[in-house]
Amino acid sequence: MHRTNFIVREPLLDPKQRVLGYELSWQQHDGRIPTDQDLEGLVGFVAEHVNHEDHGWLLRDKILFLDAVPAMLSTDALHALPPERTVLTFDIRQLTDLDVRSAVQAVRAGGVGVAIRGCDINLLGRNLSPYASYLEVRFTGANVADQARSYAAAKHSALRMVGRPVGTWADFDACAALGLDAFVGKLHLTPRPGNPVKGMNPTQSIILQLMQLVQNNEDVPKLESVLKRDPALTYKLLRYINTAGFGAGREVQSLRQAISLLGYAPLYRWLVLLLATASASGYSPVLMETAVVRGRLAELLGQKYLGKSEAENLFVAGMFSLLDRLLGLSMQEVLDTIQLPDGVVQALTRREGPYGPYLALAEACELNSNLVASLADALAITPSEVNQAHLSALAWAQSVAVDA
Repeated sequence: MHRTNFIVREPLLDPKQRVLGYELSWQQHDGRIPTDQDLEGLVGFVAEHVNHEDHGWLLRDKILFLDAVPAMLSTDALHALPPERTVLTFDIRQLTDLDVRSAVQAVRAGGVGVAIRGCDINLLGRNLSPYASYLEVRFTGANVADQARSYAAAKHSALRMVGRPVGTWADFDACAALGLDAFVGKLHLTPRPGNPVKGMNPTQSIILQLMQLVQNNEDVPKLESVLKRDPALTYKLLRYINTAGFGAGREVQSLRQAISLLGYAPLYRWLVLLLATASASGYSPVLMETAVVRGRLAELLGQKYLGKSEAENLFVAGMFSLLDRLLGLSMQEVLDTIQLPDGVVQALTRREGPYGPYLALAEACELNSNLVASLADALAITPSEVNQAHLSALAWAQSVAVDA
């Protein structure tokens, strides 16, 4: 199914704005609703690409929510996923069958999470905990807080409640205050309001200066002198170089040695990551993680067709595409602070030039946009290639979240 369908994702947030996990679903190449066989195929494809034989679960603490059908309960691929990181979502109507209910109870006993959607509010007070660990509730119209209050009042204590769509931070706050446990919406593209601080903090200013020095191919001592102004930045670089094993079995303690071992291109890439993740204003954790995934996905999509060096520019374009929101600035203000290649600027401002279409495709995958298929077709990228790159980017984002 990965040869004709595209994986799209939506993040789930917990009440502290952290990314609890991702809901992955198929988007048909021709726009049709996925079949039962398609949904079974999604489990197999995900298991193959995010549960490594040697390294285990590549998404660290993230939980995956997958649309499910009864036939999926007996598929071998389900057993290849860690049960504590897997949640299958069923429509309540599927549980009217006694055999299905028994099968659901069996996977629940094995530790797999189960979410139920389509549940009428009058049923919420009943004991659904033998069959479900999560209940999905849908909000309609503008009175999200009132609806959330009704759902929270009917909530069974043993179940976690997922609200969707939660499209504003005001609605998020209302739902969190009422005890809902997880939230799905477009908050991953919306800066958290209320913080008046905008622009670069001191650390980011130093990072920006270092990026310019690297771009200008300045000598190592000059880079070293700038790095020394920020002890925390120095510590992060030394920790990164030693964690990543660049020291070839010996601890690197010298900044000059660290820069030399890393090289200018990887150093620039690391600084791009830090520029986004060092933000202290106008952002939420999910926005930061989205930027990392988008940058890596855009890069992977272009590697085969543009070459490695060009793909590096795609990574920068993907990361910088959310930097305006992370910094609370306009995109033009961001571009005024750093010199970027013309192709990157075209991608950031108009989604045009050599990198624009790849960036647009990476964005479409996170928006559940119906443009995914047409954008991939225009770039001659197959659904399988898009899907592998997507899951790889998700896994990579988890691996750099701690080390950046």
